[in-house]
Amino acid sequence: MDFSFRIDDTRSIYSPGFVVFYEPLVSNLHEMLRIAGDVKRLRPHCKTHKIREIAEMQVAAGIDKFKCATFAEAEMLARAGATDIFLAYNLVGPNIERSVQFVTQYPDVSLLVTVDHRLPLGQLSAAMSGAGREIGVLLDLDSGLHRTGRPADDAALQLYGQIVDLPGVTPAGLHLYDGQNHQTDLDQRRSAVLVGWQVAIEFRDRLTGRGWPVPRIVAGGTGSFPIFAELDDAGLELSPGTPVFFDSGYAARFPDLNFVPAARILTRVISRPTPSRICCDLGTKACASDPPSGSRMIIPDLPEARQVMHNEEHLVLETELAERYSPGDELLVIPCHVCPTTALYQHVHVIREGQLWTTWNVVARDRVLSV
Repeated sequence: MDFSFRIDDTRSIYSPGFVVFYEPLVSNLHEMLRIAGDVKRLRPHCKTHKIREIAEMQVAAGIDKFKCATFAEAEMLARAGATDIFLAYNLVGPNIERSVQFVTQYPDVSLLVTVDHRLPLGQLSAAMSGAGREIGVLLDLDSGLHRTGRPADDAALQLYGQIVDLPGVTPAGLHLYDGQNHQTDLDQRRSAVLVGWQVAIEFRDRLTGRGWPVPRIVAGGTGSFPIFAELDDAGLELSPGTPVFFDSGYAARFPDLNFVPAARILTRVISRPTPSRICCDLGTKACASDPPSGSRMIIPDLPEARQVMHNEEHLVLETELAERYSPGDELLVIPCHVCPTTALYQHVHVIREGQLWTTWNVVARDRVLSV
């Protein structure tokens, strides 16, 4: 589907400015629903947008389960009307007490968390039972990413048994994130994803064989989302995140995905230091720098431009078309990695039918709201 990425009047948009085009945003939401097949299967991650109004759009579309990584994101979701929130992060230190505060402040919200070690599980149990509260706990399985989680072995079985037995915590299922599966070839990616899924369901069978409840398996990310969506399993919950905005990195890596980069950065030329160079006001403080230098963005109007320098406040482009640009001229940039880019902005400008329609605050970019 073709969309117009025009902005009729940019005078009130300071640069660098994060802009979200409403029509492709809505299209991405519809595509997410189409792939899932049933809205009840979805548990989308909010880490990409961190914006209450987008969460409200998803709630209005019938999505009632969400995933997040921080308490600020969880609180943003609760304020948007979400009633089933999975904080997919192992709680340690003061965050254990924050979980008690959260379930106390939001008693109508079902809060779920992950665990992969007996020590914080015991601390969470003590904190919750001491406060007369309960929290759902998912065992975090390591699908091969080796970031968090446990292999599906006897030790993991024993840990799930502790979730079953300890007071203040209830067994809520398994978490299976496979962020290592970035295969561009869809068949290769499908094979890798299904290997991890087979491990998870065999482990689930071991748990249910002992009479332990495993109400859900929250699985996948954006790249594996369509593959998991093909599976027919009543306990499977799908957790894509990036599709709401999408970005140039995922577009290049996963050409099978039919999402559109809805978020862009408006930048302005501030200098033309050489006949073949332009400098824009788009530094690393405005576009995520976790991809390697030189590949942090796509510039649709200058696809052949080389990103020769990217400093805190400057982006220097080498291009044969430099003479076409003067200070003040504008470019729209698609970030390679949109999730950390969003978090660099306090608010986003929403463009609808070419007009600056409204602004949305990126409220969950902060680590603390009230809890």
